[in-house]
Amino acid sequence: MTDAINDPQKRIELMRENINMMTAAVPWARETGFQVTKIEPGHIWGVQPYKEHLIGDPEAGVIHGGVITTLLDNLCGMSCTTAMQEFRFVATLDLRIDYMRPAEPKQDILAEAECYHLTRSVAFCRAWAYHETRDKVIATAQGAFAINKARPKGSMPS
Repeated sequence: MTDAINDPQKRIELMRENINMMTAAVPWARETGFQVTKIEPGHIWGVQPYKEHLIGDPEAGVIHGGVITTLLDNLCGMSCTTAMQEFRFVATLDLRIDYMRPAEPKQDILAEAECYHLTRSVAFCRAWAYHETRDKVIATAQGAFAINKARPKGSMPS
């Protein structure tokens, strides 16, 4: 298992095989029910299904902006994992969200994130939340993620 995690292609295949379990370990992801839909090196796609308990404004009937922020933050972090040569955990250092328009009532939100630059200690990402296509962007994100130090061999479950 450790060899698969530290080989970028094998790690991405492992992530694809366990795509439904990827969000099960993240409490916010379990609560919101977002799903990863596609994984490529440095790039990840997902969907936030519309759910009544996620509504931010009952009159408007749209998903709360915090749910969109959570979706983009999680996808950015996951995109870092797919971009690195060696498996490392990441933590959000800085995340800027720009809201372009409100989400539409009773509609799922699609999203994608890409890790576009890596240094030894920081990964840089951008992300988009939208309906149907990126032509209808709801929000964009730009973030920096700390790349945590490698864990000693044998400290990861096999």
